[in-house]
Order: sequence, then C-alpha cells, then structure tokens
Amino acid sequence: MKLIKKSIDSQSTQKGAGAFPSIFYTAMDRRTFLRRSGLTAGAAAVGAALSPTMMRRAEAATGEHSRKEGVPVEIKRSVCTHCSVGCSVIAEVQNGVWTGQEPDFDSPINLGAHCAKGASLREHGIGEKRVKYPMKLEGGRWRRMSWEDAVNEIGDKFMQIREESGPDSVWWCGSSKSNNEGSYLQRKFVAFWGTNNIDHQARICHSTTVAGVANTWGYGAMTNSYNDMHNAKSMIFVGSNAAEAHPVSMQHILRAKENGAKMIVVDPRFTRTAAHADQHISIRSGADVPFIWGLLWHIFENGWEDREYIRQRVYGLEKVREEVAHWTPERVEDVAGVPEDQMYQAAKTLAENRPGTIVWCMGGTQHHIGNNNTRAYCVLQLALGNIGVSGGGANIFRGHCNVQGATDVGPNCHTLPGYYGLSEGAWRHWARVWDVDFEYLKGRFDSAEYDAGGGNMTSPMHIPGMPVSRWIDGILEDPSNLSQRDNVRAVFFQGHAVNSQSRGVDMKEAIEKLEMVVVSDPYPTHLAVMSERTDGVYLLPTTTQFEQRGSVTASNRSIQWREQVVEPLFESKTDAQILYQFARKFGFEDQMFKNIAIEGEDLPSPEDTLREINRGTWTIGYTGQSPERLKLHLENKHTFDTTSLRAVGGPCDGDYYGLPWPCWGTPEMGHPGTHVLYDPSQPVKDGGLTFRARFGVERDGESLLADGSYAVDSELTDGYPEFTFGILRQLGWHTDLRREELEVIAGVAGVRASDLPSNLRMADEATLEQLDGVNWKTDLSGGIQRVAIDHGCAPFGNAKARCEVWQFPDPIPVHREPLYTPRYDLVAQYPTYDDVRASYRLPTRYGSIQAEDYSKDFPLIFTSGRLVEYEGGGEETRSNPWLAELQQEMFVEIHPADANDRGLKDGQTVWLDGPEGGSIKIQAMVTERVPRGTVWTPFHFGGHFQGEDLVDRYPEGTAPHIRGEACNTATTYGYDSVTQMQETKSTLCQIRAA
Repeated sequence: MKLIKKSIDSQSTQKGAGAFPSIFYTAMDRRTFLRRSGLTAGAAAVGAALSPTMMRRAEAATGEHSRKEGVPVEIKRSVCTHCSVGCSVIAEVQNGVWTGQEPDFDSPINLGAHCAKGASLREHGIGEKRVKYPMKLEGGRWRRMSWEDAVNEIGDKFMQIREESGPDSVWWCGSSKSNNEGSYLQRKFVAFWGTNNIDHQARICHSTTVAGVANTWGYGAMTNSYNDMHNAKSMIFVGSNAAEAHPVSMQHILRAKENGAKMIVVDPRFTRTAAHADQHISIRSGADVPFIWGLLWHIFENGWEDREYIRQRVYGLEKVREEVAHWTPERVEDVAGVPEDQMYQAAKTLAENRPGTIVWCMGGTQHHIGNNNTRAYCVLQLALGNIGVSGGGANIFRGHCNVQGATDVGPNCHTLPGYYGLSEGAWRHWARVWDVDFEYLKGRFDSAEYDAGGGNMTSPMHIPGMPVSRWIDGILEDPSNLSQRDNVRAVFFQGHAVNSQSRGVDMKEAIEKLEMVVVSDPYPTHLAVMSERTDGVYLLPTTTQFEQRGSVTASNRSIQWREQVVEPLFESKTDAQILYQFARKFGFEDQMFKNIAIEGEDLPSPEDTLREINRGTWTIGYTGQSPERLKLHLENKHTFDTTSLRAVGGPCDGDYYGLPWPCWGTPEMGHPGTHVLYDPSQPVKDGGLTFRARFGVERDGESLLADGSYAVDSELTDGYPEFTFGILRQLGWHTDLRREELEVIAGVAGVRASDLPSNLRMADEATLEQLDGVNWKTDLSGGIQRVAIDHGCAPFGNAKARCEVWQFPDPIPVHREPLYTPRYDLVAQYPTYDDVRASYRLPTRYGSIQAEDYSKDFPLIFTSGRLVEYEGGGEETRSNPWLAELQQEMFVEIHPADANDRGLKDGQTVWLDGPEGGSIKIQAMVTERVPRGTVWTPFHFGGHFQGEDLVDRYPEGTAPHIRGEACNTATTYGYDSVTQMQETKSTLCQIRAA
C-alpha cells in the first residue's frame, strides 16, 4: 500500500474537495464507509490536534487487499491490539486474506465503536512494513537467514554467555501485547533458563499503580469497569486523557455525563478530555500529592468524609489527617499551583455527588514518587466511601491491549505469575503446577548470594530482576555494584518498544556495548536502528495477535478469547512458537511443556496453556476462566447487559462478561466473575467481595480486620483472616471438603493421601496440623476456596483497607520534589530520598541528582502523552498507512509566551534540549493548550536520533511511513522508590530555534 504525502499548494486547493475528497464528496454505502472509517475517524482527529501549518494532504491507496465480490467470506472475531479498553473486532476473510472489517455491535464493551486505530486494524493482515523473515546485521548490512540458523546462532551465543557469566547476563523483555498465554510462557521460559531478568511495559506505565493499590486494599487493578461508570455521579480524571488514550471509553464516560455525572479533569494541559469537563484544573506536573491532600483538607474541614465507612472498612486515616493538615489552601496553591476556590469547588463536587469514581493514568504514575501518588488517590476514595460500590471505584485505565493480563500472569521481574512473589514457597507452588522438581528449578539459577537490598543477602532466584526501566544500567554499571555475577551481555526483546523508555543517549551507548541484540517483533522497532552497531543484531519475524488465538485481559479484568484471523504472514512465528524453539535449543522443552500439547512442529496449545494458568493462579482468581467458558462468552456476547455486564438469560446467564477476575474456584464451580471489587452488597458467590486480609490481623494493637462489614449471606458477620485449612478446621468447615480435594491438599502439605482416613474426623492431630498451613492460594484443588464461598465468605479474608503502608519508604504518602524540579526553592522542604545501594540489583540515585539545580539552564517542565492516532512506541501504528496519513510530524506544544520569549513561531523547527545531554529536533506547535512554563510532546515517535533520520538503517522495505524523534532521547534519570517506574512526566528542558 502506498502512502501519498502532499503539501498544500495552489493546485491542490483549487480542487475544492479538501484533503479527503473520496470520503466527503462521494456517495457510498455503509460497508464502503466502514472500510474507510480509519480515515474518517482520523480526519476529524487530525483537524483538532494540529495547527494549520502542521497539516498535510494525504490519502492511502486502497491496494490489492480490498474485499472481492463473489468470493465467500469467513467471519473471525478478535480483540483490538492497541489500548486496554478491549474493543471487539469482526474480521472478514476471503481465501485466507483479511479483506474487510465490520463493527461488533454485540460487544458490551465497545458497542460497535472504534477509534482511528481500531478502524484500521486490517493493516495487520497486510503488513507491508513487517519483518518478513529472520535477518541479522552483518558488516552493516541486513542478511536473510533461515529460522534454524537464527535459533542456532542466537542459542549458541546465549549459552556461551551463560557458561561464562551466568544466566543473569542475558536480559529478556516480554510483551504487554502478547496474549495471556504468550505472556505467561515468557515468564515461565526465563524461570527454566534460570533468571528473573525479564520485564515488560507495565513497569513504565502502571507499576506504581499496582504497588500502590495492591498495598492499600489487596489487588492492584481497576476496581470497577468502563461500563460501571454509567452509574457514577461524579468522575475525576487525574493525568488521564481518555479521549485520546482510550477513545472508545469516552462513550461510557459521556453516558455517565448524560446521566447527570459531574466531570473534573486534572491535567497540566487542556486536553480533549478536559474539553468535556465541568471543571478543568491545571496543576504543576509532579504535585499530585499536594493536590489530593488539598482536596482532603477541604473534605475534612467540612466534615464531608464517610465516617461510618471509615470506621468499618479503613485503617490508618488518622495519620493521613495529620499530613493533610499541613496542606492548607495557601500551601497547595504555592506548590501545586491551584487556587483555593478551584480546590474547594472540586472537593465540594466530589462530596455532593456520590458515588464518584477516580480515573488515573501515566500522568500520575510516571514519577519517582509514583507509588505515593497512587496511594493518595486511593485514600481520597476511601475517605469518601467510594470503593466497593457501583459507580465508584478506582477506574485505572491501562495502556496496551494486554498489559493487565501480562501483569497478572506474565513477564514481571519481581514476581511469578499471579503475584506470588519470589519466595521459596512461591517457587515451590509453581514447581507443583508445572510438575517439575523444585531442586531442578533451583539448579538452573546462579547459586551465589548477592545484596537484595538493605544488606539482605540471598540467591538471584529470590532477588527481583532488572526492570525494563533499568536494563541499560545492567550493561553500563560497574559490575561490582550489581547484585548479580556480571553485567548484561545480550538482550532478547519480544514485543516491546525501547523508545518508550527514558535516557535515550545512555540507551544508545548501552546497545553499542552489547555482544548481541535480538528483536522478536512484527516490525524492526527503534531498537534495531538507534545505535551505530554494524553486527550482532538479529530480527525474528513475530506474528501479531491476529495471526494466533488466545485470551486477552481488558483493563476492567474481563478476559476475552481471540480467534485466529489469518495464518501467520510471511515467515512469521508466534511468540510461543519462538519460545518453544529456544527451549528446545536449550534442552528444557520437555520440562517446560510437560502438560502443554505441541501442535504441529512447534506451536504450544493456547488452550492447554490457559488451563495451566487456571491450575496455578489462585491468588487473583484466574482459575475459573477456562477456554471453554471464554469461547461461550464469545459466542453469546449479545446477551450481556451493557451497564452491569451481566448476562441476561442464554447459556451464560448470570455470568459477568469475560469472567472478570477473581473468578473463584475451578471452572466447574461456575463462579460468574467479579465486576465490582470489594462490594459487600452482593454474595461472594455472585461477585460480591470484601477488602483482602493481606497485611496481617493487627498493627500496633489495632485490628486490621473489618468491623461490622461483611458480604451478603456471609456466615461470619465481622472481619476475618484469609482462609487456610487450619481456619476451616477452627470453624468446623473442613469436613465440607471432598475426598479428591483433601488428597490434593495433602499433597501440597507433604502428606501421603494413603495416610488420610476415609473419615476426616478420625485423622490424628499431627496429620491435621500438617494440613493446617495449606491456604487458599496454594491449594491446587480449589477446595478451600469452594468451602469458604459456600459459607458466604471471601477466600482472602475480610479486612480494612489501609492508608498506611509501613513497608514503603513513605508509609503515609508525602510530597517530594521531582529530581529535576523547576521549583528548586522547595527542595529543602520537600527533598527526595538518599541514594540507594541496591534495588532491583542496581544502585539508584536520588539525592545526588537533586543536589544540583538545573532549573536555571533548563527552565521548562517537560512532559509527554498520547495521540489518538498512534499507540505506545508507535512502530506498529506509524507503519500503518491509514494512520500515518493523519499525524505526520513529531512536535512540541509550547505556550505563546514561552515561544515569544524564545523568538519561536508556530510550525518552526526547534531543538528541545534535556539536562542530561539528549536533544531532539522537532516542530513547534504554539498553543495555549499547555500552561506557561510547561511543554508537551507525544511519545510515539522513533526512527530519528538527535536530528538524524535513521531510514537507511532499516532493512529494505521496513522503515515506518512516519519517523521522528523519540521524546525519551531527551528525558532524564529518575525512578520510583518502590517499583523503579521512570520519572518522565516531570523533568526539565530548554527549547531553541534549530
């Protein structure tokens, strides 16, 4: 397909039909309109996004892959591969070619709607810019090779590195775009390789959310859903531009507005989302905690908090009150930049319009105190009594299409699938699930001990690996400072965009130092071209998710099944096939795939893989969503209510769409899923829930368990701890366990089934005490969960949510100035942390950076965000001709006053310089959308580096249609104290004419 890029000239303007005459001036039927909807949706978008000087006339040729008349059409159903909303897709396939696309009006999530990206998905089935066969960079030229040769050459080098430096010297990157099954196998694969050095995109988008939310009330995920927002009476968006980042979610947001909900948008920029708001509040980037505590100051001052809710279900709010008391209206205005009248109005709106929901995204998470921000958001909702109610909640909009699922069961460096952690108990649990010997797994890891943090020495098997935000430091850091044997010497990236990470100049240096770089992706990505390497880079053609089948988890925890639309294009293989080939090369395929059938030569069965996930992921309830149940939902999605998400009649009657986790017990138990987390107004068996008892039962003599709050039909009418066999025994409920469940529990406890009497009441005390330690998370039978739910109880207990996280550097969230702050006068009062010797195997700098004032030379706050046309690092969407027509230049938004001070004009080419030496050459967009002193860029661009177009470094025919500077070439050091999230929403820069 050919992209035509035109400039506006006198000849073109004389046509009178405008930039898109084929759309606006030609009569067409509905099907023709839908075929071109990617263009039409974007046409409106581009007009709103760009100033006139940055527009281009362009049109995509229809090409040879259009629908053919008279050829039978096969319908395939999938899910969009871009953001996390979970929009359904109907693909029309003719003779194995994806020739048409229809909206899925039966989907209760997108109701037939698509954004520009979703409407242009068919390009995945054409893929002219794709990597078509394995290649390696040799002598500065890309050379085609066979799959066999590629696997052997890469495998031999990796095994050499393993022998010389240990398994930790190869760093692996998984994907937030892989299906659940692929993501899970990525994490399982590195366990058998013998390292925790793997991570994925979630680290740099919502890791601070997961840590903050999970440590407040139990699970680190969206509590309600897009659909449930219909029931909200107020909505506050903090650092979330849903209209561009999650466009289809806006239909649910706007339905809430139509129902009377008040809408507040908190963002330094006046975004498209802010244009819909009743109140837009522009805060200084990096001042989230002062802003939230400023709201609570007014709430407490006026007695608007929900005192009974707090008494029953919240721990530690009094300590928050002490911190909030410092944040008077005058102080909030000084630090956050928001006047008292605006703060009061927002607090009053939230107080008077309950239930209310809060939405946040990367504007709030990408800070070195991101975990403080997310916990503050949670505390606000707890104070208002908005968690565990329909229309309330923390509706955390995730980014990539399966970033939620990949976080749940996939390639995280700090935990095994299901958030089990890295303790010996966690490893033993997964060894049982995988049916392998624990000692075998242990033997795959380096046996030496290293500093896991705070001088705690242990083996790498129990130390979190290097996160995706810091892999470059694993290469560049002095090896004596690492908590592993040696530096990283090779990397393997499967479905990740490196231009989404900060410190591009350091990244280039790191890539050039590596001995081997492997990119497993449908497209070459910025990683393949940003360095000046001439050898040692391998490209493995990897399918999109439309060329395979499997499950995917939307932001609201609903799991949907994707049918395979077309066969793999060119010589592409699925991520799971590639992992199988390397497992075979390394000699552990028989162990890794012991219970997963291999289809054909090398395809692990997605259904078997999901069943293995079901067998092991009891912590978060990924156990009830069998392939069969998910496929039944796919067939009957039209039966689900579009607000409650509950099926009304039909084969799925009573289920919530996609069986949102936790879907307790085994699939045979038939739990409907949990639409609204922590909602005690329903029985647990019908999706009700309490707060999780995850943090013990008391703290400093005060109970951490709920006080008089419990789920409907619960036989325990107060708080209670998490369930174990021992708790069942204390309650006399252990005799409800079935014989087959008891035998599994006995196996977990190390008791032979033959030692169990037929009547459990006859068992000796010593045997029962052995069984007592088996809990709801490690019982592979699901029996403990089943019995607890039969008695109306939540398997994970019934506790209070906590406002104080005593394990974190800041137990109560406090404000700390960004490392690169524009307000250096505030550093003395709100300093960062001291430098840390070992965190995620690496030293982390805080105070040593903030010790220098950069704000005089770099006075502009530099922040970034999404465009509706592109997604993530943009390689995929900028290679799509339909989308490429809509957004053709990388740019920076700058306020007129800041532009005038620098003598800059709209559309002018400028340099944006960062304080660590990175510079990007881009166009200026002069607009009042950003406040004075703040500039903003999109983060989707790549293919340029510090003024140079890298087009000649791409393999022939693979360069994206649109290339531009990656904003992260100019971003800076800074990492969250708990998760190593990068600080990209509050750094500094200077802008000058090019």
